[in-house]
Amino acid sequence: MKTTTTLAALALSALLAGCAGTGPNTQQGAVGGAALGALAGAVIGNNSGSHNALGGALIGGAVGGVAGGTIGNSLDHQRGTLYHSEAEATTNVVVEQAPPPPPRQREVVVARPAPDAIWVTGYWAYSGDRRYEWVPGHWERPDPHYHTFVEPHWARRGRGYVYVQGYWR
Repeated sequence: MKTTTTLAALALSALLAGCAGTGPNTQQGAVGGAALGALAGAVIGNNSGSHNALGGALIGGAVGGVAGGTIGNSLDHQRGTLYHSEAEATTNVVVEQAPPPPPRQREVVVARPAPDAIWVTGYWAYSGDRRYEWVPGHWERPDPHYHTFVEPHWARRGRGYVYVQGYWR
């Protein structure tokens, strides 16, 4: 009975935590944190004087999901959230004329960390108020279904241009 309750709490915590955030690292961190937190909470709850594995699993899953999601979210902000289509990557930023891209900076390519890693060339990302921020080149391990990174760009929409963030296809 205790094992079934613990596994149910673990599954529920991981499922609910997986819904947090929008970036891939946020989701993976939340699910992993929830799973580890639920397991640790169940063990601690079961070994405490109250033998409350379910309560410990629920609390541990919630705390672990939040902690894992926070760490993953930090990675998403450092690397930029990955989008998989132009529709997902299109922002609400609209201008009458697309500004010319700022000049690129020189990059240093470091050693490939894994055989399936793909180099994403550094690019200027639009950060609002007509300003850009340099995103340095880096290695990415994309989903097996995606092999090409489409750099951020301005796309014509109606009478203006919208900013499209970088995405994988």
